[in-house]
Amino acid sequence: MSETTYKRIQDLPTEHLMGTGTPMCAGCGGLAAIKEIYDIIGEKTVFINAAGCMTLLANYPFTPFRGSWLYTAMASAPAGAQGVRDALDILLAKRRLSADEDLEAVVLTGDGSAYGMGLSATSGAMDRNLDFLYVCYDNEGYGNTGQQASGATPLGARTATSRGLNGYPGHKKDLFAVWAAHRPAYVATVSPSEPLDLARKLETARNLVGPRLILALAPCPTGWGFDPKDTVKVGRLAVRSGVWPLKEYRDGVVTHSVVPGHRLPVEEYLRCQERFAHLFRPQRNEELLREIQSGVDGYWEGIA
Repeated sequence: MSETTYKRIQDLPTEHLMGTGTPMCAGCGGLAAIKEIYDIIGEKTVFINAAGCMTLLANYPFTPFRGSWLYTAMASAPAGAQGVRDALDILLAKRRLSADEDLEAVVLTGDGSAYGMGLSATSGAMDRNLDFLYVCYDNEGYGNTGQQASGATPLGARTATSRGLNGYPGHKKDLFAVWAAHRPAYVATVSPSEPLDLARKLETARNLVGPRLILALAPCPTGWGFDPKDTVKVGRLAVRSGVWPLKEYRDGVVTHSVVPGHRLPVEEYLRCQERFAHLFRPQRNEELLREIQSGVDGYWEGIA
């Protein structure tokens, strides 16, 4: 990089270096989550970014982070984090890097990688007790390539690959439980619509050592079909209807940080998204709506 280019980058306002003005979809819930997370964990980080929506943030010679950033293939981010963490540990051991200069290895993926393509590498990293923070922005489909169904797609959602009358016929994989089964240091679900809950969980995660997952709901206006101005509203409805439980795992115990006292009907959450429109028109699909509501009710009855 030339001195002129480097000087131009240095003179950019902070907002540009944090991603503002980057070519992301308006109202992106994933970007909202990442910005809230980055505000807390800061620039002493190396983001190992698996292929997905957030790789669009980086436009050579710029990256969206004031810290370091590394691009990997969709299935390889945890393996990349292993290499980064090993390299840092070697430099620390050789005293070529001081403790004050140490960096946090942060994996950043969408649900396509976290629930599917990268799950094998993630499981292996947890088996090795790799010290890393894994951040997943969950928009419940392969959002970067047209919102095809993923392991995170919920029952009944219409996607680019689930065009039938009833939408997606499967059920959303429980990634929280998959991680917890490995007995890592920490697992938490968050929503950018609930920033105080998110901040508290990030503070907890950053003070622990070992594998740590932050699983963020990422409402997607283009993939889910709602007005970008309603991103926060959709996120809040997901929590208040009980569709997206806010919870955490630590030391073998799962606790819920938010328990909706009066859960809204799931229908209120579904109605505001075009991906579920076929459940209401041209006529109501009562059977499938009951099944979706029953699944949510059953979850909360099980933890009461």
